[in-house]
Amino acid sequence: MKLYKNPSKENWSELLLRPAMSIEEIEKQVQPILKAVQNEGDAALRAFSLQFDRADIDSFLVSKEEFDEAETLVAPELKESISIAIENITKFHAAQKTETLKVETMKGIQCWRKSVPIQKVGLYIPGGTAPLFSTVIMIGAPALIAGCEEVFLCTPPNSKGKIHPAILYAANKIGLKKVFKVGGAQAIAAMTYGTESIPKVSKIFGPGNQYVTAAKQLATKEGIAIDMPAGPSEVLVWADDTANPSFIAADLLSQAEHGTDSQVILVSTSEDTIRKTEEELEKQLAVLPRQEIAKKALDNSRSFLIEDEATALELVNEYAAEHLILSLSNAEEIAEKIVNAGSVFVGHYTPESAGDYASGTNHTLPTYGYAKNYSGVSLDSYYRKITFQKIDKDGLKALGPHVERMAAAEELDAHKNAITVRLNEC
Repeated sequence: MKLYKNPSKENWSELLLRPAMSIEEIEKQVQPILKAVQNEGDAALRAFSLQFDRADIDSFLVSKEEFDEAETLVAPELKESISIAIENITKFHAAQKTETLKVETMKGIQCWRKSVPIQKVGLYIPGGTAPLFSTVIMIGAPALIAGCEEVFLCTPPNSKGKIHPAILYAANKIGLKKVFKVGGAQAIAAMTYGTESIPKVSKIFGPGNQYVTAAKQLATKEGIAIDMPAGPSEVLVWADDTANPSFIAADLLSQAEHGTDSQVILVSTSEDTIRKTEEELEKQLAVLPRQEIAKKALDNSRSFLIEDEATALELVNEYAAEHLILSLSNAEEIAEKIVNAGSVFVGHYTPESAGDYASGTNHTLPTYGYAKNYSGVSLDSYYRKITFQKIDKDGLKALGPHVERMAAAEELDAHKNAITVRLNEC
């Protein structure tokens, strides 16, 4: 990791750049896939499955027999861990439910707002180098807690047309019974337009590679909502001289192993902490099974020696990390001052891995600086907020003249008249 010592604020924007994403070029490659699925439906999905996954798929829908088989293939110890994760994630997200908000703004005028579940939700779980069964729980459990009418999952099969058993087990365990064996941009296209097998949805959730990300962006142009814009995964660790360098190195590598385009950042006011962390990085990297991926990710990464806490706080908020670890003696105090982050991990014994899997918070988070204006997935992500109002005669008599006056001032006579004709009957 390249070290920068007290860089001037004028250079921060350049030094904090993420790995470049050429989304426009990728969209040009993805658009023909979306168009083919829109026009040809399942036939296009089969062709793309053969081309990209080398899988000859007859039926996209996972059968009960495949769910049953997955049940036997997952180790009992992993089943126990998945159950703990589901329990914690369910508990945290269920607690986010809110009551209908009802207010009498004037005598005779009632306004209220309630949360209404999105009816049709599509979830995407990537294949790639790791079976992300944890993401099944993260984006599937809240959808079911919210009460969405139709929830299903798309994920790419292997060359034998099989889904990783842990993915199927996790889906079945949370009560998600509809899983389709289709991945990549073609899966996003299927959820965007609908095919003979796969329904069109209103909102798409889930991570993916650059092609999936581009397809999701294109889906928004077709009127489909997505969870959030996404880029490569990232973590920023802010550590002081009370931090354990082996902990810091482990946290940095846990994110670096995600992909070659991941980025990890270390910020500290202690040069000794940075030096010792670098030494630990070398030791831990040498025995990491995914060390080649992590090495390339570290090429995109850097460490910052900052002169004081106030400047470090400003730098951290400017970066707006997807994952922010506060390995500080006063971590709780600093946590209250964080304004830009996807999820914050407070204290020396709170690794990012805990949030990735089982503590209860959601790991589907804004990356690439989007934490400045987007939130991570929560129960609210699966709702629409609808407002209602009811006005009786007394309320209209009190409010009506003010509305008439305002409508007339905007020269919208029909608006004024909608009040007037009612007042004439009161």
